[in-house]
Amino acid sequence: MKLFQCQVCDNVLYFENRTCERCKHRLAYVPELGTLSALEPAAGDTWTALAAPDRPGRLCANADYEACNWLVAPGSEQTFCVACRHNGTIPNVSDPPQRAAWQQIEVAKHRLFYTLLRWNLPLKTRTEDPAHGLLFDFLSDPPETQGPKVLTGHDNGLITIALVEADDVEREKRRKGMGEPYRTLIGHFRHEIGHHYWDVLVRDGGKLDACRAVFGDDDQDYGTALQRHYAEGAPPDWQEHFVSTYATAHPWEDFAETWAHYLHIVDTLEMASAFGLEVKPRLGGSQDLAVRVDFDPYGAAGIQPIIDAWLPFVFAMNSVNRAMGNRDLYPFVLSPRVIRKLGFIHDLVHGQI
Repeated sequence: MKLFQCQVCDNVLYFENRTCERCKHRLAYVPELGTLSALEPAAGDTWTALAAPDRPGRLCANADYEACNWLVAPGSEQTFCVACRHNGTIPNVSDPPQRAAWQQIEVAKHRLFYTLLRWNLPLKTRTEDPAHGLLFDFLSDPPETQGPKVLTGHDNGLITIALVEADDVEREKRRKGMGEPYRTLIGHFRHEIGHHYWDVLVRDGGKLDACRAVFGDDDQDYGTALQRHYAEGAPPDWQEHFVSTYATAHPWEDFAETWAHYLHIVDTLEMASAFGLEVKPRLGGSQDLAVRVDFDPYGAAGIQPIIDAWLPFVFAMNSVNRAMGNRDLYPFVLSPRVIRKLGFIHDLVHGQI
């Protein structure tokens, strides 16, 4: 993720900002330009983005609910922006708790779309592809007597996110109950979209053999594999081969978990680069822990520059978190086998397979 700057007063802006805190200009993200822009009112319901003054546009309809700060493309007849047009079911916006939870979910979803658009990955709606187009349902649990709880998951392009995952307390309870070191809304989005792009880029993109050579045979029964995983857990040497215990369940989950971690790493490194961060430990013989994050990880030629920057950076950030009494920012080990899998994801995203 980048840092942005107000075109009026040069104030530093963050991706989710809707108003510049210094000059009070309204702000919107312009996805075609990949930038956040100050706005000036134009004709009717349109706004002039100062980053592109010759291209007035409308705010996404979800801006009315403070759930989106993106502009619809100029000249488009769409009501929703390129991210929100993939929404299927949204919560009851007249209910304040559901509306607040949805707003938190949209923050994570828009950060996901920032990444997908940076790489120009295929994004078809259900209208464009009724069978496999990308669609999000954000669902609240029914009353206990009226059915089972909503499960976050993916099914042929339909990604379901349980609304309760926006509750920090409930999400932490689930994290601890499932023995997970990490559980966030953006993590859910990045994992589930990995399943979608396995369908789009691997299965439908003619990359099955190449993928199986790295992640294993996905023909094994998925339901049986999950039952075995929940009954027996991960093998003792799982960290030598997988990025997480859940990745051991089935090659599909291995792919989705690795995909999610690749997105975690790249987007976090871009933020580090935006701040000009440098790791330079004041210890003798510590060159392996030194790095300056001064490149664009989204455009890296291969996985190695990303890993070379990530390992010392995350070691430093984990150490800072521990100094505050918090859990590690990134509580995972990247073995050589996992780095090879991350390299496959990198090459797949960049069309190099």
